[in-house]
Order: sequence, then C-alpha cells, then structure tokens
Amino acid sequence: MRKKVLTIAGSDSSGGAGIQADLKTMISNGVYGMSCITAITAQNTTGVRKVLEVSPEILDEQLKCVLEDIFPDAVKIGMVSNSELIEVIVKNLKKYSAKNIVVDPVMVATSGSNLIKSGAVSALENKLFPIADLITPNLKEAEVLSEKKIKSKEDMLTSAKLIYEKSHVAVLVKGGHLDSSCDDLLYDGTENWFRGEKIDNKNTHGTGCTLSSAIASNLAKGNSLKDSIYMAKLYLNNLLMRKMDLGKGSGPLDHGYFISE
Repeated sequence: MRKKVLTIAGSDSSGGAGIQADLKTMISNGVYGMSCITAITAQNTTGVRKVLEVSPEILDEQLKCVLEDIFPDAVKIGMVSNSELIEVIVKNLKKYSAKNIVVDPVMVATSGSNLIKSGAVSALENKLFPIADLITPNLKEAEVLSEKKIKSKEDMLTSAKLIYEKSHVAVLVKGGHLDSSCDDLLYDGTENWFRGEKIDNKNTHGTGCTLSSAIASNLAKGNSLKDSIYMAKLYLNNLLMRKMDLGKGSGPLDHGYFISE
C-alpha cells in the first residue's frame, strides 16, 4: 500500500517552498502527499509580500478531515506563525496519535522575511516540539532556539545539545550556511554528522521545506531516522546540482527533474 504523508504548512504562490515544495517532494519520493494549510502567502523568489493566516477553526477542520479518513504514516510541519494554530495542531495530532512527526521550525524565509510571531516561538518549544520525532532548524533558527551564536561546527554541537536538553527530541541542525562547512548535525543524545557538499548555486528557495519533507517521506516508508536523513540529503543535493534558474531572486528547485528527462 502506498505510504501517506501529511504536510501542515503555509502556501507559497511561487511554488518553490511551503505546501507546494512539500507535495512535489513527497510525490518525487514515492509517497502520497496531503496538506493542511496554515497560511496563504503572497511571495516570489525575491521575498514575501503578504501573509494571511487561516483561522484556528478552518485549520482544525482540515486536520480532522485528513486524520479521520486517510491517516498519514508521517507528518511534516512547517510554517505555523501563531500560538493558536500550534495549539490546534498539537491537539489533533495527539488525539489521533500521529507518528513520525518532523518539525521544520520555519522562522525566517530564504529572502530574510520574518514568518513567525514572537509569542509562537514559546509555543513551538513547549507544545509542538515535545510531540515531535525530529526538529530541523537551520543555523539562524538554531541560534534563536538555543540563544547561542553559531559560527563553527563546535557551535552547532553546543546549540544542538541545548535544544535537545530543552525538548528531549532529536534535532538536526543544518549547516549549509557555514563558511567553513555545510555538514549537518543530528543530535539525539549522541553526535551524528552528515557530510555536505558545497554546491555553487544561488537558487536555494525552499531547501528547508524540501529536506524536512523528504525526511518525513522516508520515515513513512519505514526507514530509520539516520537513513531517512541520509536519503533526504542525497535527494536535495541532486536538486541543487541541477542548478535550475527561475525568477529574479533565490530561485526554486527542480523537484521532479527525473520525470521530465
């Protein structure tokens, strides 16, 4: 039977990140994707112009419709900009005993736009993280969550340990923006590094969404956490090496490159 993955995230009108990137990633990784939308954004490769959050009521109904009918084998959670929406998500995922939950704590877009309200960070840490199986912050997000600056791989480890000690959930700190390295660190009580390759490509819109969705897809198929991360990184590297160039800013990835070849 085809495995199913649910993404709970915001919509990206340019198709490069958010719900759109998640669904493209899921179909490319051999799973059936479903979506519950937390916000509608007006954005393109140059930035986010407007964000309209959905109401807690409509998010609640979206979640119930999916969870009561086509139960997911994994859940990816991306942009959730306020604490009320976080509470709705936590309530439903607990009620229906969802599993293989990957949280990408989206706080700042690739373009630099802020995508979360200040009060929601506390709700993420205290309510959403405890029900997750994996948290996937980038360096800026890890700095916020650990309250530590990250300039090196040693700083990444310090930050990961602090986040893990607070959440008691495995954390994957993504090192793609380090000058000296682009290795990623999984910390789950032990230190696990995933080697990254520097790829000369300015078009990185939606890389975080893509990686977390690929991890969730591989978890849904029964792979271990480490294997799921390894396969997701391999998929993402293949996309970056394609060097698709669309838009006037940081462009999107060619998620289904192998379909058109």
